[in-house]
Amino acid sequence: MGIFVATMSANEQMKPTDYFDRNPVFRFDDFAAAHAAGGRRSRQTTASALKQHVAAGRLLHLRRGLYASVPRGADPERHTVDPSLLATQLAPDGVVAYHAALQFHGKAYSLWSRFHYLTRGRQRRFAFGDKEFVPVQAPAALRNLPDLGGGVVEQPHAGGVVRVTTLERSLVDVLDAPERNGGWEEVWRSLEMVEFFDPDAVLAYTRALGSALTAARVGYFLEQHRDALMVEDQHLQAFRDLAPGQPRYLDARRESGKLVKEWNLVVPERVLNRAWGEVS
Repeated sequence: MGIFVATMSANEQMKPTDYFDRNPVFRFDDFAAAHAAGGRRSRQTTASALKQHVAAGRLLHLRRGLYASVPRGADPERHTVDPSLLATQLAPDGVVAYHAALQFHGKAYSLWSRFHYLTRGRQRRFAFGDKEFVPVQAPAALRNLPDLGGGVVEQPHAGGVVRVTTLERSLVDVLDAPERNGGWEEVWRSLEMVEFFDPDAVLAYTRALGSALTAARVGYFLEQHRDALMVEDQHLQAFRDLAPGQPRYLDARRESGKLVKEWNLVVPERVLNRAWGEVS
C-alpha cells in the first residue's frame, strides 16, 4: 500500500516549515525520515525541532507521534484538522472506510462525527475535538494482502492525501458490517446516492472477503437496484453462486421478515419495501 510523504533527497536541506506546508497531518517517523539529512540529524534532534514548532504555534501535537500543521499566520487555537487526513495518518497503513468513506465521497445520507479507518494492526480509539476515530482491524482474510484486498485509493484532499476505500469496496464493507454504518436505513439511503458501481470490482472484492452472507446482501441490494445501476444478469448470477446454501437472516439480530429464496435471505419488510421510519 503506497504511503504519501513529501520527502527530499539527502543532499537537500529541508526546512521543516516547507514540510509542514506540504503535509497538513503527518507522523513523526515520516518527518524524521525527511529531516534526518542522510543520517546527520538524530531522532532526538528531530523531536526537539518539532517541540519548538509546537511551542511556537506552527504545529499541533495531536497524540504521540502525530502532528498537524497550522497554516502560516493562523491561530492554532482555532485551527481545525481535516478528519479524513487525520484518519489516514492514525496508523501507518490507515484507510478511511465504511460510513466515513461514503462521507468522504459525498455519498453519505447522514453526516457523522465518527470516522472508522482500517488498519492491519491494533489501535485505540482516538478523539480530537468533537470527532471520534474508530480503528477497525482488517479481516484476517485480507490483512496480509496488498491494499488490504483491493479497492483502496489515494486521493488529493485538503492539501494532503487521503487513503480511502473506493465506492465499490465501500458498498461491500457497509453491507458486511451494517452495525458500523447506522443500520439498514442509513446503509440503503447512502448507497442509493451512488449513481454507478463497477460490478466487476464489487464482485472481485466480495470474493476476496469470502463471506457468503455478505455476498447475498450485496447481490440482493444490486438486484433491488438493478435498473438504476444497470446491473446485468451475469453479475447477479455470480453473486447468487456465492450466496449461502441455507437461509440466513439479513440482520445479525435475526429480525423477522420474508425469505427471498434466490438469495437465501430472510429480509425485514422495511428493507424489502424500503419503508423507513418506525425502526432504524
